[in-house]
Amino acid sequence: MGVVNGIVLIVLGALCLPSLVAKKNQKAGELLDKIVPYQGWIGMIACLWGVWGIISAVLSLGIIGAWPLQWATNLAASVVNAAGGFILGFGMIQKFALAKAGPSAQEQALRVRDRLVAMQSKIGIFAILVGVWVVLYALVLRSVLRI
Repeated sequence: MGVVNGIVLIVLGALCLPSLVAKKNQKAGELLDKIVPYQGWIGMIACLWGVWGIISAVLSLGIIGAWPLQWATNLAASVVNAAGGFILGFGMIQKFALAKAGPSAQEQALRVRDRLVAMQSKIGIFAILVGVWVVLYALVLRSVLRI
């Protein structure tokens, strides 16, 4: 976890909120338009990164006693990465991972995607907030807390 993860979360959140970002800042909207062709790859990588982070958080449950804030930050960032990445990268995930899966797995993935798409704007806002928190935590709090 660190500044890179925070920046990825902020970009992921912005990609989940293209219309809101374009309304607020025209230059940011233009930048997002340039990134959109790569949205599937960004989403797929963010999803895999998030799943790996969730697995790592579960495997590192022992640090909760010593560093609960760091563990919770890692878990929140990983969950948001996985959810936002799944929404943005669903086409790529379907092409590579679900193509060989059975029809029941594909139907279940579509149901999960539909539930997440309904919350896409909330996930985008939360991704930006968590991304800002991760950057602040990595740059400021870690030096103050000497973690």
